Amino acid sequence: MTNQQTWSSAEVAGMIDHTILKADATKADIIKVCQEASEYKFATVCVNAGWVPLAAAELAGSGVGITTVVGFPLGATSTASKAFEAKQAIEDGATEIDMVLNIGLLKSGDKEAVRRDVEGVVAACKGKAALKVILETGMLTDEEKVLACELCAAAGADFVKTSTGFGKGGATAEDIALMRRTVGPNIGVKASGGVRDYETALAMLQAGASRIGASSSVAIVTGGKGEGY
Repeated sequence: MTNQQTWSSAEVAGMIDHTILKADATKADIIKVCQEASEYKFATVCVNAGWVPLAAAELAGSGVGITTVVGFPLGATSTASKAFEAKQAIEDGATEIDMVLNIGLLKSGDKEAVRRDVEGVVAACKGKAALKVILETGMLTDEEKVLACELCAAAGADFVKTSTGFGKGGATAEDIALMRRTVGPNIGVKASGGVRDYETALAMLQAGASRIGASSSVAIVTGGKGEGY
């Protein structure tokens, strides 16, 4: 762990992307998540792109940002399609974009293609939205995690992120520490997948995370134990 700092529930709340990405989420579900985000002052809500306009309307004036996902959950769509998704989402009100790395290209050893893929979305977000890149760490070796972080940093990403929640595994303190060591202090690290209570959230922050993605956000900040993403 990088330090043993502690954070209050309110401070933790301000570093959470309150997440609802399930396919069967309804309009009422999205509105509820937005109301919770406004009440607890989470950093952002994280919704699928089709719900961004609704979230933007619900959160207007609240100070809560809006994250959406592109190339989700596999990362295997074209760079052009990822960039278009990001551009449209920003026009609809998104303030942060979480894109999925092209995992197959990384595992193929095509470093330039991976970097260009991230750069394409960086260009779409430039000056308009922060970009987080999801590595899907549960599918990668430690060497691949380091390489992915280096490529994302070189491409101009604002954050690296552990997981989609739809793949193997989730966030671990060990992976967060590795990612933080690799990117240094000037790029964000987002822990997502399996963070369901305050103690786990605190462990991620102590390991070097600067943002947490969770659907159990309310449980995290109220001392409960969630069961979701």
